[in-house]
Amino acid sequence: MAKKKSSSQEDLVEAESDLGHQKLVRSQQQLIICRNKHWRYISAFHGPWLQLPPEVIETLANINYNTPRPRPIDPAVFFDLVKIRRLVDEAIDLAVRAASGVASLSQQSIPGLHHAAALGLGFGFRPGNQAKLSPERKHRMRKDATHKLCKAYKLDEVACSVSTMQSASALEEVASLVLQRSPDDSDAKYVHFFHEKIPSRQLAECTSLQPLDEAIHENPSDPEPLRTRGIVKIFKEDFQGAVADFTDALRVHRLRRPTHRYAGKEAEAEQQVAQRTARRTEDVVLKEEEQPSSLETQLLFQRAGVYLTMACQHVDAAFPDGSPQVPEPDSDGDQTSPPLSPEVLEARQHVRQNAKRALRDYMTYLSHFEYSPDLPLDIAEDFARKVNSIANGVRVPRHTTKSASPAGNDERTTQKPHRIYVLSDLFAPSPPQDLPPYPITDLASLQAHQPPPPVLSPVITETLTYHPLLADALHALLLCHCLIQTSAKELLRHAYMVARLARLADGYPAFQASRSPARADWVEVLRAGGNWIQLAGAWDDLCAPAPVPVLHPNGSSPLHHLQHQPPQSKPALPSLDTTGSEVSTELKELPSPFPFPVPVETEKQRKDRLHHQIVLDALGDERVSDEPSFRQAVLARQLRAEHDYQLANAVAELRAQITSGVVAGQPQQPQQPQQQQQQQQQLLLLPANDHDNEDDDGSSLEGAIGDLDIDGQKVTSDGNGGVVARAQGNGNGGGPGRHELEKEYPVGSDRALAVARWVLDAPPNAGIVPGDGKKRRKRTVKKVAAPAAAAPGGEAEKV
Repeated sequence: MAKKKSSSQEDLVEAESDLGHQKLVRSQQQLIICRNKHWRYISAFHGPWLQLPPEVIETLANINYNTPRPRPIDPAVFFDLVKIRRLVDEAIDLAVRAASGVASLSQQSIPGLHHAAALGLGFGFRPGNQAKLSPERKHRMRKDATHKLCKAYKLDEVACSVSTMQSASALEEVASLVLQRSPDDSDAKYVHFFHEKIPSRQLAECTSLQPLDEAIHENPSDPEPLRTRGIVKIFKEDFQGAVADFTDALRVHRLRRPTHRYAGKEAEAEQQVAQRTARRTEDVVLKEEEQPSSLETQLLFQRAGVYLTMACQHVDAAFPDGSPQVPEPDSDGDQTSPPLSPEVLEARQHVRQNAKRALRDYMTYLSHFEYSPDLPLDIAEDFARKVNSIANGVRVPRHTTKSASPAGNDERTTQKPHRIYVLSDLFAPSPPQDLPPYPITDLASLQAHQPPPPVLSPVITETLTYHPLLADALHALLLCHCLIQTSAKELLRHAYMVARLARLADGYPAFQASRSPARADWVEVLRAGGNWIQLAGAWDDLCAPAPVPVLHPNGSSPLHHLQHQPPQSKPALPSLDTTGSEVSTELKELPSPFPFPVPVETEKQRKDRLHHQIVLDALGDERVSDEPSFRQAVLARQLRAEHDYQLANAVAELRAQITSGVVAGQPQQPQQPQQQQQQQQQLLLLPANDHDNEDDDGSSLEGAIGDLDIDGQKVTSDGNGGVVARAQGNGNGGGPGRHELEKEYPVGSDRALAVARWVLDAPPNAGIVPGDGKKRRKRTVKKVAAPAAAAPGGEAEKV
């Protein structure tokens, strides 16, 4: 017996040691990365600017600045990219030389050496026979590199983080090496804060604010450390402290910024006049101290996001006992709402007030960018031609000329000035009334079988000023309107305006398209709310990129522009699937706008495409931290995608039955041609609803159509010639398996779930303080940029 006990004890000890060893191995396998790799919106700053040579980026920035407004890319961001690339490249050179112990990285001794070898990235680089550097010389070189990195991080810490991620490994250790000999170096402390290695996804637990507090104390007139500390406080969920830091940074920045909004305004006005009269003029090349700064837009965007997060945090507390408020009958039989506790009323006030503050900051952020509905296509073609010349190594002359006329002559005629609007004006209570319609839902235009005739006169195009965070700010604007309970009609107008602008934002030639968390949240809110604002199509369809202009083969002038035939290029038809997986059957019956056959997607191609998109979405989920959570995220999205696909097919089949006039074997009543056309228009353009709809009037079609049950949703007629998908039972729109999984692992983020709950359950005028309307009427009207009136210089003036 003693031997058996001893053997069992030995097995237990061995099992415990194995378990401890596994934990040790798991802890050793934990990913350790630099702190700046945790920064949000990093994907928004990816693009060709990271690979292009610095001199090419500088040339593109000058071309962008000298392009007539609205400029393709925000000049402040573009100039910051130029300075960041130059500073980071110089810092890499110094850090690699200090690490290699050589005075210069000459490539003359090795013919055909790869250019990346000069940065210490391999490729057989050998420094050759050079004198070794002294420790003091290495320290000075590293200190100089740290100073350059500090300037780059102060310009834009997100863009600088993206640039340093692709640099040599010697750059990550340069600040810590400087601090070993100079512990009080403020620049080294600031850079080391970004480059310090911490466990992945543990920034809040492994980050101390002491280095930033010391930097703010040593340089109280610098707003950049305040910005950085505010971002770190967001990770630590200290939102009040983050708002305070961003507010202080804005105050300090506005005190020290230059008084002019645009440097070289007189030269810019001269360039605009030359553009209209085809007179040659020299391009403006701004000095570094004259270039605009993007710091204010960074601070406004960050503070607006914090306000929106604070509003969403109070949503759960805004309902009694965590449930929606249900009216109760009183003694007279009338429905009255039960009294609310002071805590619930206060939570509702916090939701509305913080949402209004976020909306204010987003509107101020949008006031820095411009939009034009009728930019002459010659201007866009001239910008594209210059960019292509730079990409091909062709030197672009430093003057601006008007493109040749379509007829081929050089007749210098005065061109009508195009209109320019500040983006915030497009979301004002009284927006401009002369914008081109969007989306176009006229079915008559869908019957054109011939391509549009060639247009030999100059045509126009829509364009806007791009910013890497613009798409996220536009969709966050819609979330704010949901929280302040903007009417469905007004919210529909804002949504169409966001879709109009989102389809024009492409970031060419510096940035590439990126994921937008706010856009994903907005799609989830639309889904949960059953498209209560009645959008005319799926959001991905409405935000599809605008068609590219078609030019003459010689590139002298446009032949025609597909953008002004939106129904022929991409009709805005309704869709249930927010992921874009639905292929509507009505599209097959419409005339194709393309001169070539469009391939039909097979079932395998559809599944492969969906799987690829689902994996990308799951990888972008912030809650995914290990393999089990990744598998759970993928499974939840797969179940949702299959549900959407089945539901879309059922809706398409039912619409086809209604369109053909045969519904459940019963012929429809004869209709007048005009009435039939209106019914068909409602059928094709009425969005399918995936939420419980209480406005059904129970017309004759309701009983004539056999209901279809797809995974817990009943597909039936809405009584108006359209189709609606109704959730059965609890109204969550899913079968038991999918519903239980979504409860355990919701696809949407916490912000999306909070906004959706507020849209569905909050009573009207929730959070309005009594007498708040009087206070608003007494307040003075805030000055915003006026709608663009054609100024004498051919452009709108900003306030």
